[in-house]
Amino acid sequence: MTADSLQDLARRIRDARGVAHKRDIDAVVRRLGLGGRSAAIPVGDDCAAIPDGDGHLLFAIEGFLEGFVAADPYFAGYCGVMVNLSDVAAMGGRPLAVVDALWSRDAAAADAVLAGLCDAAALYGVPVVGGHTNTRAEAGNLAVAVLGRAGRRLLTSFDAAPGDVLIAAIDLRGRFREPNPYWDASTGAPAERLRGDLAVLSGLADDGLCAAAKDISMAGALGTALMLLECSGVGGVIDPQAIPRPPDVPLARWLTAFPSFGFLLSVRPEAVPAVLARFAARDVAAAAIGRIDASRLARVRDAEGEEAVVWDFGAEALIGCGRDGPKAAS
Repeated sequence: MTADSLQDLARRIRDARGVAHKRDIDAVVRRLGLGGRSAAIPVGDDCAAIPDGDGHLLFAIEGFLEGFVAADPYFAGYCGVMVNLSDVAAMGGRPLAVVDALWSRDAAAADAVLAGLCDAAALYGVPVVGGHTNTRAEAGNLAVAVLGRAGRRLLTSFDAAPGDVLIAAIDLRGRFREPNPYWDASTGAPAERLRGDLAVLSGLADDGLCAAAKDISMAGALGTALMLLECSGVGGVIDPQAIPRPPDVPLARWLTAFPSFGFLLSVRPEAVPAVLARFAARDVAAAAIGRIDASRLARVRDAEGEEAVVWDFGAEALIGCGRDGPKAAS
């Protein structure tokens, strides 16, 4: 990879649609006055972690773009469950229940969304316990929330530390839902496999093998890494070529893909072999893709050692959810 192509890659990551959507978070965080790690309920994690007895309740919500719901209503409903469960897993937790809010033009238009929601809930073994329905709306929209539980040890977005190894774990046993960037390794997979794969994350938390993690979102693997680095107040360098990917998928497309099972984990060097072995035992592709440092710079590096800066957190916030709380507008 030439220096020019590496710089072009860094620019494309910064300008990616998924990263642009994440930038919307910054203004909302500042407007609501939400704090960083020092707040009672830190904002910036995949779920709100609410202290509860000897553990934590986990609470999260996902909303879906109108165009997505219209173009692929079954998968939109399915994702309502699937992506929320990934958020719970990214915190080292286990899901308890989901609720949905659905708007459609009529009952027939709602049917495919509800079918996907029901199928995913059955496969993952998590009940839908209620919600809100309006089948007389002007457009179709969907939001789904999840309640989960974790123990004392959480996986968070705030605990990546200098010296950690950044690991990417992605289920490659899937295909794109063309022409979209959604890598689907979930629909049609056995229920036992889906549930067991997600349980790896809670096992890592319970056994103290990892403290920081994030599920790969619509921002892609590198965009998600930016959010993890910002929340933890650190920097890091990543080799994009090291990210596990299917052999027939171009790197440029893969870096903006949204995998149905994909996680980034910040792991102490001595725990890396054990963490990789957990995923290997589930036939989930996992690899070390970079290192965490104290620079507050997110960089990409090629095989020749050339680097390009993707984001300078000292100069500009991305989602505004760092350890020290929201930053003032620049």
